[in-house]
Amino acid sequence: MSSTFTLPPVPIEQYALENGLRVILSEDHSVPVVSVAVYYDVGSRNEKEGRTGFAHLFEHMMFQGSENVPKAGHFQYIFNNGGTMNGTTSTERTNYFETLPASQLPLALWLESDRMRSLKVTQENLDNQREAVKEEKRLNYDNRPYSNAFLRLDELIYKNHANAHSTIGSMEDLDDATIEDVREFFRIYYAPNNAVLAIVGDFDSNEARARVEKYFAGIPRQPVPPPADVTEPEEVAARQEIYRDRFAQLPALMLGWKAPARRTEDFYPLNLAGDLLLDGDSSRLYLKLVKGEESVVDIQGGTGERRGPSSLYVFAIPKPGHPTVEIRATIQDEIKRLAEEGPTAAEMEKLRNTLLNDSARGRQSTMYRAKRLAEYALYDGDPNLFNTELERYLRVTPEEIKRAVKKYLLTENHSIMEVVPAQSGTEEAPAPAAAQPSSEPAQPGAPPPQVPSPPPARLPSPTEPPAPISDATATHPEQPLQPTDAPTMKG
Repeated sequence: MSSTFTLPPVPIEQYALENGLRVILSEDHSVPVVSVAVYYDVGSRNEKEGRTGFAHLFEHMMFQGSENVPKAGHFQYIFNNGGTMNGTTSTERTNYFETLPASQLPLALWLESDRMRSLKVTQENLDNQREAVKEEKRLNYDNRPYSNAFLRLDELIYKNHANAHSTIGSMEDLDDATIEDVREFFRIYYAPNNAVLAIVGDFDSNEARARVEKYFAGIPRQPVPPPADVTEPEEVAARQEIYRDRFAQLPALMLGWKAPARRTEDFYPLNLAGDLLLDGDSSRLYLKLVKGEESVVDIQGGTGERRGPSSLYVFAIPKPGHPTVEIRATIQDEIKRLAEEGPTAAEMEKLRNTLLNDSARGRQSTMYRAKRLAEYALYDGDPNLFNTELERYLRVTPEEIKRAVKKYLLTENHSIMEVVPAQSGTEEAPAPAAAQPSSEPAQPGAPPPQVPSPPPARLPSPTEPPAPISDATATHPEQPLQPTDAPTMKG
């Protein structure tokens, strides 16, 4: 599956401050906007038993004010100057990002440095954000069909607690957390030597370097955090389980397999096999079960990409009169057919076109580029993979896909969950503390701001204000739409 053309390389400069902060710069003067992404190397994989949910809690805490920014002020400064912003948590990392008119780069750097240096980790902020997380869990998990079943699925796939528990964590663990626990977590993981700063868009590199030095260089480094142990045995934790869901109106089937870590030789063909089986309305399982047999209401799934053991899962809702055992047999038949026959020439061409299209479209967004560059720097120590990994996917052959499917999917070593609508009065299965599969909607960002009185037009600073913030930003062309998060795509 070789390409006939390649995408032009994205310019990349990388360096590190003396305090260990890794900085990635990528100039692009085509549109007068700039995107900033700060990635901290802390996710649910770094949490210990009895102390889960801290990474996600800090996604909220980071918007509660710092030495020179009031509570919810981060929102106001960004929005009032024509920008967009958010933050997310995953098993692998926590990230914060904003896109602004190009003239506002000093503002973004000042805001990110102020909370890295001096976040207000107070008892009051801990208490109110702990309650915000509980409300988020009630809204997005405990009172929605299938949501807690998704969390439970990873407990069936993974045996290692670091891999199995959810990013939102245990509410009991958050209740038990003390202010000392939370301050220590911030000190260890929110240090410059545990972070990557990526800047992409319309800026001058020399000016950007000077601003980064000014705002970030004085933040002290901390001892290197303990490494996360994400080792796993080959066997899944449990082969089969029935989950009773009092909000589900229809039964559902969930299947989960262990998969190799991202960027390993077997991951590339297995990830593409997942696309062939599950990606979109022209995927094999959609064509077979939704359009062909018309036996399911919906089917979806894909690969949960991680630095450690990853996963591949399938979620299907059968139509009445079609038992889950029947659906499971059809899924297994399609997996077997792919393992024995491999993808067709037309399917390989479709994969290739999708890879190129997704890469080309993603690169149109400064935010997409900032996130991907930060991710490659954080996970792999090499942001230049942004320019080269697409070719690795394009080199995958049909034989490699066949071998990967046979090795990882055509096996009894997978988890099967039958989701059963709970009858009225039947006790629901207890809500678990498990890791969320990648299909589950991304963890919501920080809560909507409690809007304070409008901040001053100019920002105070511990040294001096950033460059003057022009009130004439509306004269710039409208900011292009930016994806809220980098899609799970190749290259």
